[in-house]
Amino acid sequence: MSTALLPVNSLVPGANLEAYVQNVSSIPVLSAEEERELADRLYYQEDLEAARQLVMSHLRFVVHIARSYSGYGLAQSDLVQEGNVGLMKAVKRFNPEMGVRLVSFAVHWIRAEIHEFILRNWRIVKVATTKAQRKLFFNLRSAKKKLSWLSHDEVNAVAEDLGVATREVREMESRLYGQDLGFDGAQDEDDDAAYAPVHYLEDKRYDPATQLESADWSDSSSTSLLTGLEALDERSRDILYQRWLAEEKATLHELAAKYQVSAERIRQLEKNAMNKLKKNLETEVEL
Repeated sequence: MSTALLPVNSLVPGANLEAYVQNVSSIPVLSAEEERELADRLYYQEDLEAARQLVMSHLRFVVHIARSYSGYGLAQSDLVQEGNVGLMKAVKRFNPEMGVRLVSFAVHWIRAEIHEFILRNWRIVKVATTKAQRKLFFNLRSAKKKLSWLSHDEVNAVAEDLGVATREVREMESRLYGQDLGFDGAQDEDDDAAYAPVHYLEDKRYDPATQLESADWSDSSSTSLLTGLEALDERSRDILYQRWLAEEKATLHELAAKYQVSAERIRQLEKNAMNKLKKNLETEVEL
């Protein structure tokens, strides 16, 4: 099996999905004997070429599985890509002594990766969610036989089949019908009819009044701080500057050596100076 003559883009789902599907469908399916031989080479000899052939021959099955998730509003190429990741994980862990075909073993890994991708990227599910609710989400979607809302009897039947309360079935069904809006909206929508949150949300950071208020508050705070420092005696002012404002902060012991007092005395002077400064700032605000 070789893909040497295939363009690189034809093996990337995001580049051209139709071309990708055609190319992976043209790759021959392995017989049971061929699969067992490659699996043995990978499992016992860690043969990477065998792993490549196993992955390539099963890419068509990933496409088939990914198509069953087309109703979630996510790009099919992304679902295929995530499924491919699950396939590679399955190939890495596949034990030929289990006596099953690789595709039967890989289905769990492929679906698990696609499920995780949907949970990470579909906003309706992001809000949910306990592990039980996530399981209900996927089970409910597969249990629905039609697009309309479930009847009372159908809700009871689904709840009994899945082992959950009818209230949870109703809640999850309503989320299945929720509209997953993008922040910027669709690019090809009519400008007059399009709805997107970006059109209705206001960024108050750039409001001129807010910017002016912020600048005025900053200037006022700086002025009040300087005024409060000037009201302190020279030693207290120097202690606060050395402890809080200087680029290289001084320790209590360094200031104690400078003023020939104990470190505990410096701590007391610092605390008293901070209280005076705080009181002066509160007085400035009241004025």
